[in-house]
Amino acid sequence: MTHVYLDAFAGLSGDMMLGALLDLGVSRAKFRKAVASLDLPIRLVIHDVERSHLRGLKVDVLIASPGSPARRFADVERFLRRAPLAPAVRERSRAVFETLFRAEAKVHGEPFDRVHLHEAGADDALADVVGTCWLLDELGVTDLACSPLNVGSGWVKTSHGVLPVPPPAVAELLRGLPVYAAHAEAELVTPTGAALVKTLASRFVPFPELTYDRIGCGAGGRDLPGLPNVLRAFGGSRPVLDPGRRVYRIEATIDDSTPQVLAAFLDRALELGALDAFLAPVVMKKGRLGTQLTLLADAARLDRLIQAVFEETSSIGVRYHAVERRTLERTMEKAALLGASIRIKTARMGGRVVNAQPEYDDCLALARRKGLPLRDVQRLAAAAHALRK
Repeated sequence: MTHVYLDAFAGLSGDMMLGALLDLGVSRAKFRKAVASLDLPIRLVIHDVERSHLRGLKVDVLIASPGSPARRFADVERFLRRAPLAPAVRERSRAVFETLFRAEAKVHGEPFDRVHLHEAGADDALADVVGTCWLLDELGVTDLACSPLNVGSGWVKTSHGVLPVPPPAVAELLRGLPVYAAHAEAELVTPTGAALVKTLASRFVPFPELTYDRIGCGAGGRDLPGLPNVLRAFGGSRPVLDPGRRVYRIEATIDDSTPQVLAAFLDRALELGALDAFLAPVVMKKGRLGTQLTLLADAARLDRLIQAVFEETSSIGVRYHAVERRTLERTMEKAALLGASIRIKTARMGGRVVNAQPEYDDCLALARRKGLPLRDVQRLAAAAHALRK
């Protein structure tokens, strides 16, 4: 299994991640042994439960002695260095905790190396994070994606008092990710869960077109009225996600920005992660000439790009909607030409090359250096690439 998609319609937490990934088919005995090797004062209880009449696997990490110490990041690093972990598991776990500590430091206005964690740094949280990273490694997951996150609503009791949902640390961790609140007055995304997906998930998209052969269900600790409190994990060994299939088209029609401003914004939009950006002349009402700005973006970058349109152009309104697209598999290859290396953007369909285009910047630089027409360099580069095949 190399691909997993998390369907977090009821939010997620560390124990829900453990349950969902373990339920994909990992040996429970092997998982228990891996957690036991951490030498933490904890006990695992793994059992099937029902949440709103749906089955889920519940992994309870029970602390044998109450009062886990408040930990700083240096304490966590020392623990991870001593733990008998594979390098990939250790590095993933370290990255998750670094994400978590940086969010806490920002929320509390403390230096990163001095901030400490209570609940999220406790022994059970260590088991949640390291256990999740171990399960991903055991499953051979190289691509983890997640749905937009249902954060819930209401209030939650913490060591810092009663806080609104999402509490400050979770809100900071989820900055830039697609979230919403629906169906429950409860905290649905915990700090540990937020740090795990923030660090480990490559993208956050609505339920995509995918191919899967396993489904894991991890149960949360509460049975919420009217909402199955489970996290579903869809996994498979074939590429299950087509990241280019569903994107968003953002449009704005503008008649009071200069061409220079709009041209500069195209470059800025691409820097912010737009998949494409272009301008087209249009005739607006009363015969006014204008420009239609169009951006293509995935769900994770939608809000940031809309914000950039408002900040950097004169537009006061945008339209956006989901569109489907299909893209060819693309790779960047190189061809040697006149003592230079020219990048060739190559597109394949079913493993067969259907298009190969020399990079404009490389060809232009070589044409100027050699005093040759650009189109001749482009033709020669394409021929040199073809000869390599």
